[in-house]
Amino acid sequence: MKEIRLGTMGSGVIVHSILDHVKNTDGISLEAVYSRTEEKGRALAGEYGCSRVYTDMDAFLGTDEINTVYIATPNLLHYEQAKKALLAGKHVILEKPFCTKALQAEELIRLAKEQHLLLVEAAPTTFLPNFQILKRELPRVGRVKLVLANYSQYSSRYDAVLRGEVPNIFNPAYAGGCLMDINFYNVYLNAALFGRPQKAVYYPNRHGELADTSGIMVMQYEGFVSTNTGAKDTWGVNFFQIEGEQGYIYIQDGSNGLARIRVVTKKEDITYNQQDNPDRWYYEVQELTRLLLADDYDSIYSRLDITLKVTGIIEDARRAAGILFPGD
Repeated sequence: MKEIRLGTMGSGVIVHSILDHVKNTDGISLEAVYSRTEEKGRALAGEYGCSRVYTDMDAFLGTDEINTVYIATPNLLHYEQAKKALLAGKHVILEKPFCTKALQAEELIRLAKEQHLLLVEAAPTTFLPNFQILKRELPRVGRVKLVLANYSQYSSRYDAVLRGEVPNIFNPAYAGGCLMDINFYNVYLNAALFGRPQKAVYYPNRHGELADTSGIMVMQYEGFVSTNTGAKDTWGVNFFQIEGEQGYIYIQDGSNGLARIRVVTKKEDITYNQQDNPDRWYYEVQELTRLLLADDYDSIYSRLDITLKVTGIIEDARRAAGILFPGD
């Protein structure tokens, strides 16, 4: 495509993180905002110099002013909204988690290919320069035996939980929970590097009837095990470590950002970093824009293989752990 004329759905913090870089990136521009409420839509559009605000989804998806839709609404809405956007002939950037069920993901992917439309999950990991370094250096540690990961980020909305409230981010009615948010990044990096495990078991911490506020995902691969901790009710040192028979790789700040890649063997201890900008959203917007403008269907569709694996891993593990969403 010659230019990305973007329309957004959603008004949360992550939308601002994306649009902060859209406004400084050539080839992509914000042309329309959809929101269920006029007030929120006007506030977001005004902040980024956009004049078109819609509260009717059909009118929003029907306008020729946009050719690409970025969806960052509550998790449970992703599937239906992405499907509508694809049927309306729009390319779709769908915020993580892609959707709640593997069958939904398969349908969206099939529909995008049938319509010859670009569809991509907005998970920063594979767009980061340091991810390519990680893949390149991984063989140096020999046969992998252990993967240890932690991503803990205390949520201000957990305070609301302690007050007896039910924020969407922890509400199973909206497909909330830590595994769908924080621990997602750990699962995604495992799937991107190693594929789908033989078995994945999730051990959640839950608060009453809410979805998980923290938990540990154990993923059994052939020859090694990966343990992945995620928490929105604690905080700690975030990291991702891959241990092999010939050395280890330590990823500073963990799976969500890949800040630095330290490779330690018996002969060397080298730290790599090609990410001068510490903001992971910068690289996501830059690379997504490049791929979309180049109509690079192969590269974008290849990422959907990871998306499909991750969706299935998380769906199976959360349901086995008793975390059920509408429609399960």
